[in-house]
Amino acid sequence: MDFKSAKELLDLCEENQLPISEVMRQRECLLGEVPRDAVDHRMAKAWEIMHASATQPLKKPIKSMGGLIGGEAKKLETHYNKKKNICGDVLQKAMTYAMAVLEVNASMGLIVAAPTAGSAGVVPGMMLALQECYRISDQRIVDALFNAGAVGYLAMRNATVAGAVGGCQAEVGIASAMAASAAVELMGGNPQQCLDAASTVLMNMLGLVCDPVGGLVEYPCQNRNAAGVANALIAAELSLSGIRQLIPFDQMLEAMYAVGKRLPAELRETALGGCAATPAACAACGLCSGN
Repeated sequence: MDFKSAKELLDLCEENQLPISEVMRQRECLLGEVPRDAVDHRMAKAWEIMHASATQPLKKPIKSMGGLIGGEAKKLETHYNKKKNICGDVLQKAMTYAMAVLEVNASMGLIVAAPTAGSAGVVPGMMLALQECYRISDQRIVDALFNAGAVGYLAMRNATVAGAVGGCQAEVGIASAMAASAAVELMGGNPQQCLDAASTVLMNMLGLVCDPVGGLVEYPCQNRNAAGVANALIAAELSLSGIRQLIPFDQMLEAMYAVGKRLPAELRETALGGCAATPAACAACGLCSGN
């Protein structure tokens, strides 16, 4: 059940008539030489941590270590409860939970890097929103996380998930691709539709720079996690509707990696360009006068 590319993954799914999640689960069992129940238990534990990190700040808002964020998720929830939101239920909840995870991360709390700390809110935000809106069991969410893991594995093996190497397109971009693929399987899509959604996400986020204010994984990282779940939902909806993606995931991943390597150093997590270099950002983190 091993695979090194999206094409090989799709071939395995077709040959064995299995969803992506089950191929990935069996790969983990075989290569890790561990029984199925142990692999499922580990993923269930990851989901437990994801769930906790996405809901904790809604009960008690948390100020980040750098002081740039804190309380944003609660504000979104309050806005929703007042019925003043303009987004639909799934997107509103996904944004809220995604931003909440970044509050936990920035306050040194426990999160699951999916695939990185700076992009940790996208997958749990998407999964928890879908679970609540469609009454999905924890077991089905765990299955979907194996699907997301397959996309993340391909990105780490064949490209990068590091903002310092490929910009934010490699962090939030890959997280969103993982979430989109998992969402498609969760809502009844086939393996090809899953990877079409993942490819669409990368296409839509191609070239996104990594420019953390003050070098802290707080701002604009938190906002981009919210944008990431929106992008994932769009890609999933397109794919589930039958809209095909012209560019296969393997090729889109290669394109993303090539674009990332061409980004100047100032736009790859050095806090020397983009949002981080604006006067307001410098003033907010005390690096300059803001003039």
